[in-house]
This record gives sequence, C-alpha cells and structure tokens, in this order.
Amino acid sequence: MIVGRIRDNVAVALDTLRVNKLRSGLTILGVVIGVSTVMAMSAIVQGVRQQIIHTIEIAGPSTFYVLKIYSQTLVNPDRLPKYIRVRPDLTMAEATRIAQLPEIAYASIWGQTTGRVEYKGEHTQPIVIMGADDRYTEIQGGELLSGRWFTRSELSSGAGVAVLDESTADKVFGRESPLDKQVRVGGWPMTVIGIYDPPGNIFSPPGQTIGAIVPYLTLSRQFHIDKTNALYIPVKPRADVSVTAAREAVTIALREMRKLRPGDRNSFDLVTQDQILDTFNKFTGVFFLIMIVLSSVALLVGGIGVMAIMMVSVTDRTKEIGIRKAVGATNREILLQFLVEAATLTGIGGTIGIGVGTAVGWVISSALHIEAATPITLTLIAVAVSISIGIIFGLLPARRAARLDPIEALRYE
Repeated sequence: MIVGRIRDNVAVALDTLRVNKLRSGLTILGVVIGVSTVMAMSAIVQGVRQQIIHTIEIAGPSTFYVLKIYSQTLVNPDRLPKYIRVRPDLTMAEATRIAQLPEIAYASIWGQTTGRVEYKGEHTQPIVIMGADDRYTEIQGGELLSGRWFTRSELSSGAGVAVLDESTADKVFGRESPLDKQVRVGGWPMTVIGIYDPPGNIFSPPGQTIGAIVPYLTLSRQFHIDKTNALYIPVKPRADVSVTAAREAVTIALREMRKLRPGDRNSFDLVTQDQILDTFNKFTGVFFLIMIVLSSVALLVGGIGVMAIMMVSVTDRTKEIGIRKAVGATNREILLQFLVEAATLTGIGGTIGIGVGTAVGWVISSALHIEAATPITLTLIAVAVSISIGIIFGLLPARRAARLDPIEALRYE
C-alpha cells in the first residue's frame, strides 16, 4: 500500500516538474553542482592514488630515497632557511658508497632540470630532463622500445647521449627514426640512442613527467640543477634485507662520510614509499575536505531552493489540497505527497550530478593519463544524500500543506 502511494506520488512529482521545467531546473542546479563536484574529485583522487600505488609496486615497497631535505612543498633554492643551507649537497661519492654496502642491491644519484628538445625547427614545450643511469627502469618501470641504454664509458665520461620519451620523440621527429640523430636537449647537442616508454602513471619522485634521460654526469656538468629539490639517491635493499636494516646501514655510512658526531642530527633525509604515500594522502585529504565544504554549500543552496519551490508549490496547489482532504486524504498522505515530490526533485539532481561528475572526472583523468574509477559506495552515498536533502528541506512545506484547513483551502483563489 505504502509503496503504491509512493509510486503515485513520484508520478505526480514528475508531472509537476514537467509543468515547471525552468523553475525546477534552477532549483536542482545546486544539488547537481554539489554532487558532481564530489564525484569528479573523488574519481580523480582515487585514480591518482592507484597510479602512485602502481608506481610503488614497480619500484618495490622497500625502495627508499636519500634527499638533502624532505619537504611536502618545494623550497626556494635562492632563499633557503639556515637549517637547510648548512646541509651539504648530495654527491656521487655518497651514492657510490651506499651502493657498496652489503645490505644494498642498488643505489645511484639522480637529478633533474627542465628544457626543450629541438630537432630541425621542431621543439617541445619545456620538459623534465632526467640525469640517471642504465638501471633507470628498475626504479621507474617502463621499457626501452628501441635502441639502448647508456654504456659504462658514457656514464663515467658524461657523454652527450640521450634516451627520449616516446611522446617527445614523436613530437620532434614525427615518422622519422630518431635513433642516432643529433638533437638539442636543453640547448646542448645530444645523440639519441634509445626510445623509452614510461609506465602508465603520473607519479615519479619528485613527481613530474620525464621527457629525456641523459647520463647523470652529463646533467651535472652541462645543466643547472636545483640541488635542494631536484637531486636524490634512490636506494634498493637486497631482497633478504629489511627496509629498517637498510636505512640504518645507509644512515651510518652517510654520517661517517659527513663526519657527524653522535649528538649531531642527520644532515640528510631518508624517505620511504610509505612516507610518500602518506604525504599524498594528507595532501589529497585536505584538498578533498575543501571540495566537500564547497559541495556542501552548493547542496545547502540547492536544499533552500527546494524548500522555496515547494513552498510556492503548496501555495499554488492550495485548492487541490483542499479537494484531496475533502474526499478523505489524511494529513499523513498529504505530508507524504510533498515529501516524495521534494525527494524526487533532489534525487533527479543527484542522479544528474553523478553523471556530470563522472564525465568530468573521466575527461580530466584522460588528460592526466590516469585511470579514474568512480567508487560505487560514494555513488550510493551521493544518491542518498541528495534524496535526504529533499526530505529535510521539503519537510517544512510538506507540514504546511498537511496542516491546511480543507474548508479554507477550498475557498482559496
């Protein structure tokens, strides 16, 4: 019986919406904006998080990084606070010492800067130029599509050779084969020796898309490097060594090299994959909280709009309410009718918002080259919240309609 009444009331609500299309559309706009914002942001955050986890899986959960300073935001290298300024820059000798430790399977020093790749008048926008070694894919993943990585002599001499990202090569070479061609990377002549296909993610410490990879010595000698923010040592422990043991061994080795006394603080930072993920979660948590607040404001505006339109609807249909009461409709039935109408109004807004938010999230995710999936739980919550808003803000108009005196309502013109 109750289900049948609700179904009938939904049909009445839809008829009312069709009669007042513009007014109803403007009313549910706030609900649409609020729900779509939450859906889009959650899809993007979920997608980026999955990509970071994927990157951590590629590098291995035990891989960690040595940095001059670990900060959640980039520090200005020209205006460093004293506690950072007194810290020595990382060196190749330190990376070599770490790599020699019995607990360590791999360690090297990497750096990055920005510049253009140019070839016969074609050039890219400023891209990240990475200085690394021939074991780059062990940490970053991806694969070499053609050509080769650096030889030991090229690494030790700082030769002018480069491995280009596939999209970078396509941009400047088109259909022409880039291998063994001379290009200018950041203004310096380089020979292309390989084409690299990066893994399908957007995150790699320090977190930018790589366009060209050159030997580290080439980068350090020919380019300016921000040694505070863009220089680090990736460290991979041996398979039978725990992260804790590897971190302790690295810490002892660096403290010895830097001649730190027992009471001195470390003049470097060690960052694990868990810390990177935790930093991301904190950042996106704050960002998502802001989005929730903004969405709540939009939903509140939408709820007030629903209450206003339902008040107008009650006034416009006063005589109808009087007739219904005259033929036996109870206060409860009138209350249910207008509550269902309000819930239908916001439910439609929530459904549209889910569709819009999912579409926006997909567009942005495609632009960022990430796979963003809308959480099913959040979809159900969004629908429930939108309907609840209709019920809460429709309660006052519904109660007003239910309390109308049938005789006075019949006399209303």
